[in-house]
Amino acid sequence: MKRAWLWVLAVLASLFLTLAWFVGREFVGGFVTYATKRSEATPEQIERGEYLARIGNCAGCHTARGADPYAGGRAVETPFGSVFAGNLTPDKATGIGSWDSFAFYRAMSLGRSRDGRMLYPAFPYPSFSQISRDDSDALFAYLMNGVKPVVQANTAHSLQFPFDSQLALAVWRALYFKPKTFQPEPTQSADWNRGAYLVQGLAHCGACHSTRNALGAPVAGHAYDGAMMPGNDWYAPSLTAASEASVADWSLAEITAWLKGGATPKASALGPMAEVIFQSTQYANNADLLAMATYLKALPSVEPSRASSPSTKLITQNKSDGVGAKLYAKHCASCHGDNGEGKANAFPALAGNGAVTMANTTNVISIIIKGGFAPATKGNPRPHGMPPYYHLLSDTDIANLATHIRSSWGNSGSAVTELDMVKFRNSVRAAP
Repeated sequence: MKRAWLWVLAVLASLFLTLAWFVGREFVGGFVTYATKRSEATPEQIERGEYLARIGNCAGCHTARGADPYAGGRAVETPFGSVFAGNLTPDKATGIGSWDSFAFYRAMSLGRSRDGRMLYPAFPYPSFSQISRDDSDALFAYLMNGVKPVVQANTAHSLQFPFDSQLALAVWRALYFKPKTFQPEPTQSADWNRGAYLVQGLAHCGACHSTRNALGAPVAGHAYDGAMMPGNDWYAPSLTAASEASVADWSLAEITAWLKGGATPKASALGPMAEVIFQSTQYANNADLLAMATYLKALPSVEPSRASSPSTKLITQNKSDGVGAKLYAKHCASCHGDNGEGKANAFPALAGNGAVTMANTTNVISIIIKGGFAPATKGNPRPHGMPPYYHLLSDTDIANLATHIRSSWGNSGSAVTELDMVKFRNSVRAAP
């Protein structure tokens, strides 16, 4: 018995020492200086920083609705609670006015605040760690010289225990975070490498489109294969699956036009992606758009294992009763056409539309309930909108309508049931 207790104590001591090493590495490593403060900003650097801030959509998180730009206060929802974006204006008391370029670079590449405090990965430093020092310095130059200082104290995060502790964050980082400097792939073109640098790093596309585990960390080998957004009312589709949002069969011109304008004959951006295009990618220059298109087009084609086959029985039943067809004729055909063909430069086609037929039905349900708009861009200044139908259609109606759309005109999506509607509403209620 005594020997057994000694073994238990030895195991506990080993675990404690291992944890102490991880935590100690985090706290000590955060204070290691691997670079120095840079010289004063130039006008060219400030202008470039403004451009890079657009590409990274920094204002998307750091500007609350109706508030001053970059003053923070907007909640970033996570499965563990709300993380509130910080004040990035050059105010010295509440913003980053007392920071220097090295402290900013450390935040971007190591996820550390100026005082060494570990930052939550809702600030996507696992992606930003790939940003070069020059680009980081340009971003800092813009924030310090091109943004109005705003006195606004940062809002305390609202996270569940134990995720609200630095100790838990240190363990998460020890398990899942390793700073990664971008290394060009010598076998690829300059456009591909530039696109990889932007998509993987500053644009942080994988932050939404990559599968995560129960602790919110990206799952190895599942980059860009689709993931639910934190609010559970939108699914960021796979960028590698032809059945979802892969652009492997698009031309580079079509991809760049979509990133620039948000709407093409093949697709319209809705939901969170409409916001990304509105605030970010429409401002990218043609060279960077081409680079991102080159990289996205070259992503390997992998169908997600979660994709389910259509339920022929349920689809047949829905077609035979004609309820979905009648609802479509009444509410949808005037815009999307009698045969789901859509109208060029106005309303997207539903026939052959991967966003309609993909296995995950979240988006089609959400759009019918809440409606939506494509982004207003220079190439599409007056986008047509989809009205909400939550006040006109019951859950049964929405299930019938969605099933009709997913199973007509050659579409082969599985049926949407009333149980799917219940699951959708319950998941949205349960979101933070």
